[in-house]
Order: sequence, then structure tokens, then C-alpha cells
Amino acid sequence: MGETTGRVLVVDDDVTVRDVVRRYLELAGHEVELVGDGESALRRVAEREPDLVVLDLMLPGVDGLEVCRRLRARSAVPVVMLTALGEEEDRIAGLRLGADDYVTKPFSPRELALRVTSVLRRSRVAPARSASVLTDGGLRVDVGARAAWLDGRELSLTTREFDLLVFFLTHRGTAFGRTELLSRVWGWEFGDRSTVTVHVRRLREKVEADPARPVRIATVWGVGYRYDGGA
Repeated sequence: MGETTGRVLVVDDDVTVRDVVRRYLELAGHEVELVGDGESALRRVAEREPDLVVLDLMLPGVDGLEVCRRLRARSAVPVVMLTALGEEEDRIAGLRLGADDYVTKPFSPRELALRVTSVLRRSRVAPARSASVLTDGGLRVDVGARAAWLDGRELSLTTREFDLLVFFLTHRGTAFGRTELLSRVWGWEFGDRSTVTVHVRRLREKVEADPARPVRIATVWGVGYRYDGGA
């Protein structure tokens, strides 16, 4: 199996959607498992955690948002959401819960396969060991191991949160707009800039003593964000 392929769990109650997604992901080299509801998804992840979950938010019984919430309570497995066109509140809620990416229905199966491969690639990036440890006061990030600690306590970061933190730490003192962050961290040439806003908010909740008064990740009004470092 290639370095950017993996085991993908697809969670969607629409049989046709599941079949189409499966075919495109398998063409991309992924091993795919299909389930049609939230309870089955949680059970399968507990039994054998996949490398990535493709998760529809509109599910019978336990909906996608609750599935995402429960996954994040025990796992950092990457999650790509499937959201309905116009359901921006659900999309933002999913990102706040820790989803790594999203594709809006109706979607291009090829685009979804590319997004899945992109998230998997970023979750496995291991830069050279010479530049692998980054520190900022009580914050320590081992880039090669994809692990971070604050005051000795390991942080639970999603793939995108980790990538964003590393980017900030390696570009201290430079302000970046949301569009540029989408391009350089997410690898998107277009997309919803609120994705960046939500991820910055989540990252602040994990690395700031008081997220409402951030000292590490500053907001630069009219521009975007800048990493200043701990007090």
C-alpha cells in the first residue's frame, strides 16, 4: 500500500453514495470499509481504528456530529465530513468538534478522493529530524513524531490542528491571511475561510492559558493571524 493510501471507513446511509465513494477511493489505492449508521461506525472504529473516516453528517440514529464528538473523545483519527449544500452551521459545528476537512454534497467523487489522500499525506508527514523539535516556553512539539505537549501534558490535536501549530511555530512573527493559510496549511487553492477561523479557535483552546486573551496566536485585524509566542 502506498504512503498516501490507507484504510478508510466510509459512513453514509445512502447505498448509492457509499458505492460511488468506495469505487473512487479504491481506484486511488485505498482499502475501504462501508457502514450505514453512526452506531456501526463507532463500533468499527473501536474494533479496528481506520487511517481515516469519511463521515456523512446526516445519519439515522446517532448523527454525524455526535459520531465526530465521540471519536474525538478517544481518537485523533482524521475525519473528512460530507455536508449538505447550504448547511454551513453543521459544517462549522463539525470543524469545531475536530473534523479535518469537508466536502459539500453534491460532490465530485474525484475531489473527495483527492481530499482523503491529502489529509492522509499530511497526517504522515515526518520532516527531517534536525528540525523536528519546536519549543515555545512550556509548549514542545515533536514534528517527526507528530506529538505536542504543554507543560508536560500531551495535547490531543487533529491532523489540521497539528499542521497549523507547526506552521505557526516555524513562521513566528509573520502575519498570514486566512486565504494564504488555506493554501499553505490545507493545500487548498480555494475554499471556505471560516475553516481557518474555526481551527485557530480550537488551537487556542489547547495552547493558550486564556483562549479569550491569546498571547501565542494573535489576531491581526484586517489581515489574519500571527504567532507571537508564549508570555
